[in-house]
Amino acid sequence: MKTLLAIDQGTTSSRAILFSKGGDILDSHAKELTLFYPHKGWVEQDANDIWADSLWACQSIIDNLKESQEIVAIGIANQRETTILWDRETGEPLYNAIVWQDRRTADYCAQLKSQGHEKAVTEKTGLLLDPYFSATKIKWILDNVEGLRTRAEAGEIAFGTVDSFLLWNLTKGKVHATDATNAGRTLLYNIRDGGWDDELLELFDIPKNILPAVHDNAHDFGEAEIGNKTYPIGGMAGDQHAALIGQTCFKHGMVKSTYGTGCFALMNSGTEFKPSKNKLLSTIGYQLNGQTTYAVEGAIFVAGAAIQWLRDNLNFFDDASESDALATSVDDNNEVYFVPAFTGLGAPHWDPHARAAILGLSRESTKAHITRAALEAQAYQTLDLLQAFIDDSGYDPEILRIDGGLASNAFVCQFLADMLGRKVEVPKVTETTALGAAYLAGLQVGIYKDLDDIAQNWQSAKQYSPNIPENERKKLYNGWKDAVSRVVNT
Repeated sequence: MKTLLAIDQGTTSSRAILFSKGGDILDSHAKELTLFYPHKGWVEQDANDIWADSLWACQSIIDNLKESQEIVAIGIANQRETTILWDRETGEPLYNAIVWQDRRTADYCAQLKSQGHEKAVTEKTGLLLDPYFSATKIKWILDNVEGLRTRAEAGEIAFGTVDSFLLWNLTKGKVHATDATNAGRTLLYNIRDGGWDDELLELFDIPKNILPAVHDNAHDFGEAEIGNKTYPIGGMAGDQHAALIGQTCFKHGMVKSTYGTGCFALMNSGTEFKPSKNKLLSTIGYQLNGQTTYAVEGAIFVAGAAIQWLRDNLNFFDDASESDALATSVDDNNEVYFVPAFTGLGAPHWDPHARAAILGLSRESTKAHITRAALEAQAYQTLDLLQAFIDDSGYDPEILRIDGGLASNAFVCQFLADMLGRKVEVPKVTETTALGAAYLAGLQVGIYKDLDDIAQNWQSAKQYSPNIPENERKKLYNGWKDAVSRVVNT
């Protein structure tokens, strides 16, 4: 049996999954990844742990292979924007990985905005001037780690998002490359023209020689050396783009929403680049055979991480899966709203200084109401995005395809359908990020002929339909909008 190995390196875990050609999961191994918070608003990881855990997960898959199974290609999906600089000679990281959630460069971004740079940046990258993206993280490391800027200018240092760092290590330093979707999240890549942009590099004061080569999502990225064997690396994509592919959203107007640490909704917007009118991100959905398909993206910084916070910081429950039963143990939210702006608010607000708040508390409020409010927040935030999608594109999708950890929470799925007023579909295989990476690798090595061939694999496991009156939906959403208005810095 020809199989595909996908590495799904996420914010909170490093995972490897073995897929059949039909997209079925044959084996899976994962390790949790530690996040560090050295200062308020700072979020870091140990890049060596990212690599070691990913390698361990791959080796575990290989060690468990049956005699009838053959890995024909590897695909990589990764947490995006997380920034790593390493020594080209030794491969040793030169500072902790600065995670996409990190807000340390908020003041610098505000300074660039005040100088009038955002419009030009958005026209080239489809992005906004926000600490979320990689460029200001790179600049911070170069400016704050002694001697690094001189070494960077001398060509001794490599930059990469997590995909590049994994690729470098898998190929024993032979390949320094990324794909178009990851490059497009750095604030340094012109997604209209398809290349690193000299004017943006000058704006952020970043030497061009530290950057990786950029390729299509399905490409010959080199040979992974694991143990005493080699495997072709045929696909790479940022996690949300990989999920778009895993959900087979190949037609203009199709939408997927992934509920992991954060929530990211992407709508396929076709082959024409269109800047957003509603502070959404225009981004590369995927690039194949030199042809770019764009997407409109809404980024919510905190989704499942809010449930993790209730578990770890407030000890509301021992396991996140218990949140469903706790939320449904009460009839409603008792007018409690949870705005999970722990690291600021993403689309469509883009307020890096906003902070989380639980509003509407009364003497009757219990941990069940707060848990329910945290889960409900995912639907409210998604509705914020969907309304912006519709206004941007003029296209009103009838169905939302969802995945990620919270897709297994029946309460979340039903409340999403209720608040969106649309059908919500959960696929048979919910590990769509890893699946998308596997599909790209399979496309590269000929397991699949084309995207239509891949689309035939998609199957729905569950479908949820709206089940509340319109007046109740409006009342709940108005309460959410009021809650958000109290935390944003207007």
